[in-house]
Amino acid sequence: MSRYLPDQIEPKWQSFWKDQETFVTPQDFSKPKYYVLSMFPYPSGSGLHVGHPVSYTAVDIVARYKRMLGCNVLNPMGWDAFGLPAERHAVRTGEHPSVITKKNVDNFRSQLARLGFSFDWSREVDTSSEDYYGWTQWIFLKLHEQGLAYMAEVPVNWCPALGTVLANEEVQDGKYVETGDPVERRMMRQWMLRITAYAQRLLDDLDGLDWPEGVLEMQRQWIGRSEGAELSFKVADTDHEFRAYTTRPDTLWGATYCVLAPEHELVAEIVTEAQRDAVEAYVSQAVNRSDMDRQVASEREKTGVFTGAYAINPVNGERLPIWTADYVMMNYGTGAIMAVPAHDERDHAFATKFGLPILEVVSGGENVQEEAYTGNGVAVNSGFIDGMEIAEGKSKVIAWLEEQGLGEGRVQYKLRDWLFSRQRYWGEPFPILHGPDGEIRTEDVGELPITLPFIDAYKPTADGRPPLARATEWLEVERDGKTYTRETNTMPQWAGSCWYYLRYMDPDNQSAPFSQEAEQYWGPVDLYIGGVEHAVLHLLYARFWHKVLFDCGLVHTKEPFQKLFNQGMILAFSYRDEKGKYYHPDDVVQQGEQWVSREGGLPVATQMEKMSKSRLNVVNPNDVVDQYGADALRVYEMFMGPLEQVKPWQMSGVEGVYRFLARIWRLYVDEDTGELNARIQEGAPVDEELNRALHIAIKSVTEGIEALRFNTSVSRMMEFVKIAIAKEHLPKSLMEDFLLILSPYAPHLAEELHTRLGFSETLAYKAWPSWDPSALETSTIEIAIQVQGKLRASIQVSKSIEKQELLELAKSHEKIQRHLEGMQIVKEIVVPGRLVNLVVRPQ
Repeated sequence: MSRYLPDQIEPKWQSFWKDQETFVTPQDFSKPKYYVLSMFPYPSGSGLHVGHPVSYTAVDIVARYKRMLGCNVLNPMGWDAFGLPAERHAVRTGEHPSVITKKNVDNFRSQLARLGFSFDWSREVDTSSEDYYGWTQWIFLKLHEQGLAYMAEVPVNWCPALGTVLANEEVQDGKYVETGDPVERRMMRQWMLRITAYAQRLLDDLDGLDWPEGVLEMQRQWIGRSEGAELSFKVADTDHEFRAYTTRPDTLWGATYCVLAPEHELVAEIVTEAQRDAVEAYVSQAVNRSDMDRQVASEREKTGVFTGAYAINPVNGERLPIWTADYVMMNYGTGAIMAVPAHDERDHAFATKFGLPILEVVSGGENVQEEAYTGNGVAVNSGFIDGMEIAEGKSKVIAWLEEQGLGEGRVQYKLRDWLFSRQRYWGEPFPILHGPDGEIRTEDVGELPITLPFIDAYKPTADGRPPLARATEWLEVERDGKTYTRETNTMPQWAGSCWYYLRYMDPDNQSAPFSQEAEQYWGPVDLYIGGVEHAVLHLLYARFWHKVLFDCGLVHTKEPFQKLFNQGMILAFSYRDEKGKYYHPDDVVQQGEQWVSREGGLPVATQMEKMSKSRLNVVNPNDVVDQYGADALRVYEMFMGPLEQVKPWQMSGVEGVYRFLARIWRLYVDEDTGELNARIQEGAPVDEELNRALHIAIKSVTEGIEALRFNTSVSRMMEFVKIAIAKEHLPKSLMEDFLLILSPYAPHLAEELHTRLGFSETLAYKAWPSWDPSALETSTIEIAIQVQGKLRASIQVSKSIEKQELLELAKSHEKIQRHLEGMQIVKEIVVPGRLVNLVVRPQ
């Protein structure tokens, strides 16, 4: 083979790595370890697009580099395989979810294999396999033992069309975001996980992590720690009272109204007859919206209804009108607030809309009728705390409330307990039995896994029970002479992804989810790379489970992922007409500066958007590999720009990288004979410029991998190749070192050329080359030559050149001679190491 042919080189080396088990992780706990992890994918029917390999390539580069540094590297891959999409497919087609999941997994695995990633496939996990989810059930039992799993009647987002509960994040404008099906709020008895018991630890332990600051802040905001007071408000002319939480008890004198969440049980008790119809209509509409939907809507426009009742302000006895409004929710605080519109933006917007009083109680808020003042200041119009700073005023008011028996200081969190039930089939069954008298019994560990029974219909039963209720033979079991009914809810998809990184450490263990020896060695994950879309929930849930396992003595670290990095999204051109219809790129043509549809000639707008099947702009990596090879795709995705940035996909860029790789091939292989390029010789003289370019490349690639800055490293390798092409002699040892630093990026090409150099073994475990700082220096420097201060030429000279010799070289340069004709040099200026400037005048 004389030409660069990726379609021949790449399958050859992929087969070699597989047959030789090159990347199977050694069971050698004596070596230093490095655990690098990609967020595992959900195996959707659409397969991978070219955005997915960005993180996998970055992880693979690090893994290959760390192996060459002598580390025992764990670089696994698996599948987040439970979930609603497979179940929806089953409902539509009747095909069992396991069948479509296997097809999708096989497709994903095939796509990944073509890209040459050094995954240890012997550790592959699938969250929907019995030998995996049996241990997910085992961990649930640990949660239950710790009192962290319980059942409660809670408001949920119920989708009648799908027959299941949806998470807040899956609902927008009262509809399921994936299908548009209507969603309603219901009270249902559900399994909950007491994540709130770990709120402070989840917050505190962020401090030691090497994570992007933006992700850390999102975690902090989601946990939402605040300090304040919870106090009682009596309802005027009744025996009722309610509790309200506030972070600013020092502003009590500025409260001008109170708000109860629409779900608050007191609303129906205190509403006056005159307001009842309006309140009931508002409550009915509000409670059917998800919490997230209400939060977003309330940012646009405040809504609410006056109940007709009044609360008594405990510090001054003022009557405060009680409203119900959906910007207050039952799942945060007490579901009731005191509103201080002068110093809270949400309260100000509400008060402005409904004409409620706005009273300044913190100095600096002279314009509070126009906008809320939320800055620092001292208390004004505030009784016994007048003149105090905010912190002092807060502590004084809290102390007074406690003395009067009206309230107490309290730390509050936005974090709510985790709703852990789903009314679906395709998920982990709970290891829970319900007795005839309503008692709950956990299954014995010896009964695990509680396997999913086969059913042939995946919708809820006619009486509204989850799909598992159809498995009548599976449903009832005998334990200790009593008949129990199995739990028919299943766990959410989050369950399997909470601990998969631990199973990779010891995937074949039949007696435990992982051995303590393996966990002690591999934990924690050293580098975790994935999308920012998982910056909150997946990471929060995994951290929670890990801390529970830590408390159970099963893991030795408080945190699962020491370093986290989020790759940026890759965008692609989409084509859409004015009616919102998307077109495949093959179905549009360009007419002048306008794109139109092939059929009908309708104007089509183009824009860069996220790749998705619905937008018809997905680029399949198989198509890129077919045309240019996997190495070109890998190098291009790292060369596009910084890993964390959003970047546009351009096939012309892949073609450019392919040409670069072809130049590397020609540097090593004589295209006429197919033999090793004759310029590559053992013991050839080392050219200073070439040697310097190599050591610059080694330094750049090494530091780039360590810092996850891959794009500049590619540039340095390109510079080396450009210089090498022009050289007459290429030392074999130097050319081998270049292949070693190229190999994490373009492993197939590097392996092939490595054999052309005469080596028989893989380069995957060869020692990573080091750079020589002295080689980065050069014995020559470039000197600028100016005439009358204008640059006219430049020359390369020895660093040790004498001043007079430098002047003679400058004046004799042919370009300078032209500017000296008819001129007299009146001054010669030499700036050492930088320039020569000749000042002249006419003769």
